[in-house]
Amino acid sequence: MKYLHSRNRAILREMVSTDFKVRYQGSVLGYLWSLLKPLFLFAILYIVFTYIIPLGKDVEHYSVYLLLGIVLWNFFTEATVIGASSVVARGDLIRKISIPRYLTVIASSLSALINLGLSLIVVFIFALLNGITPSFSWFLIIPLIAELYAFALGISFLLGAMYVKFRDITYIWEIVLQAGFYASAIIFPLSLVPAIYHKWFFMSPIVQIVQDARYAITGNDQPVLWSTVHSWAVVVPFLIVIATVIIGGVYFKRRSKYFAEDI
Repeated sequence: MKYLHSRNRAILREMVSTDFKVRYQGSVLGYLWSLLKPLFLFAILYIVFTYIIPLGKDVEHYSVYLLLGIVLWNFFTEATVIGASSVVARGDLIRKISIPRYLTVIASSLSALINLGLSLIVVFIFALLNGITPSFSWFLIIPLIAELYAFALGISFLLGAMYVKFRDITYIWEIVLQAGFYASAIIFPLSLVPAIYHKWFFMSPIVQIVQDARYAITGNDQPVLWSTVHSWAVVVPFLIVIATVIIGGVYFKRRSKYFAEDI
């Protein structure tokens, strides 16, 4: 059993390393693209929503507020999109050797997590340059990232298992992500939404994570979970994350025995 666990860890490390290297193979800038993509999107949105449509004019440290939201959303998008096709992408490996199928999804999500870590370094530097003083609240980003990772992993298990049989699922998911980007208060401050609807926004784990992370880093006065929801409903986004991981894991396990023949 000990050998089995160490073997799986070794396979996982190799898969993560390979995923990360292959993704930027042949690119001149290589790993820098993992930082440049969110920065380019940030620059465009910041110009639009600061100077053309000034949605963020009343938000303190709006540039950091926006960049952090984009970075977290990009991780969620990357982890779930790549996770959806991870089993099929590793089809040859699955057919040739006996490995736990879930390693393919975990490897993809960890590769995205590495990119997130690099991007967060840029966010922290950007925050310092914007005059934000580091505080202990910055450490709250750690459990929030863990929550976001768990949510992305659960969805990746679901999508990864579905994609083996139904290849259209990625197109559907990309549409959902496009809608989610604009519905999750990534680019606009939640304070623009009437207060009566705030608690419904916070039922979404993405909104809860992004808003709480923004508060932890910038300390602005935008709505956060604990200041908006004052009942048992405060646990709803966490329950959704837990349910997603359980349902995704169970569904993936049940479908995994058919992967080799369906790929």
